[in-house]
Amino acid sequence: MNMFSSVTWMGGVAVAICLAVASNNGTAKSPCTSAEPVRLILDTDMGPDYDDVGAMAVMYALADSGKVQVLATLSSNKDERTVPCIEVLNTYFNRPDMPVGAPKGEGGVSMTTWHKEKWTDFLPAHYPHKTKQTSDAPDAVKIYRELLSAQPDSSVVICSIGFFTNLKDLLLSAGDEDCPLSGRDLVAKKVRRLVAMGGAFPEGKEFNVYSDVASARVVAESWPTEILFSGFEIGEKILTGKRLVQLPEENNPVKDAYSLCFAEGDPDGRMSWDLTAVWVAINGYAPYYKVERGTFRIVNDEGENSWTPDEGGRDLRLIENIPPGEMALLIENYMMHQPVSE
Repeated sequence: MNMFSSVTWMGGVAVAICLAVASNNGTAKSPCTSAEPVRLILDTDMGPDYDDVGAMAVMYALADSGKVQVLATLSSNKDERTVPCIEVLNTYFNRPDMPVGAPKGEGGVSMTTWHKEKWTDFLPAHYPHKTKQTSDAPDAVKIYRELLSAQPDSSVVICSIGFFTNLKDLLLSAGDEDCPLSGRDLVAKKVRRLVAMGGAFPEGKEFNVYSDVASARVVAESWPTEILFSGFEIGEKILTGKRLVQLPEENNPVKDAYSLCFAEGDPDGRMSWDLTAVWVAINGYAPYYKVERGTFRIVNDEGENSWTPDEGGRDLRLIENIPPGEMALLIENYMMHQPVSE
């Protein structure tokens, strides 16, 4: 077994970095892992921003350490390059058969990159992937229902780092050949927690919410399990990527995406909105963050949100505990992870 193990001390917190060879479905165990790996479904809008790329790198680094079993990587973005980019990263991290899916219902969002350098064109043009375009991918709701129905009760963590489109469609789905339960009942039975990069706290207007307000409102009002929010203000302060782009390794799509975008700006690094959500979905919030329980609401059709502290509320929001610079150093250690040898 190839293994890299070290301990980084950050603000008095010892953080073990242990990367072990994993099987293609991310289930390999490591001596650094005592608990069962988190069963995770990632729901990403891969494309308007490039922090999704870093978030997937962190996810697969943690999968290679045995911390998480990734069940699927789903697109909430209908842009035709989103699924190919997701598959580039799945393949790079030795998971070419990872299930993918995309929204098929009415509405939703199709949004390309904001950056002049089209990294969403570059990655599929230079790295292997199976699906030509997002519209060729299976229905994300079908993938959700198939996977959830096969998992133990209250065992799955869903991490949403994009629009809430698929989650809304899942909630509103009817029973089918995989499971007779309605989507809401299926989520209530199988999902332990939803971790979402969304909202601004204690109030504000955030991109993942306002881009598809109708879907976000359905999720905010009807989701039957706990939702843990990593708000805009959390990732905004954590700048990552500067050490990543200095890696000597070539043919690395994570490095390439950041390098292309850094050439246009972000001299101090990119904000890490999606990376914090993935980190907490897998590792939990302590000791990295504190939480406050309460109720998240969308207050108007513009997507503005409010937050009401309430010890009996369904929702949690992250509150900074470790300084952003230390979190950036920790997270970027995982962003730089290279695929393990098989």
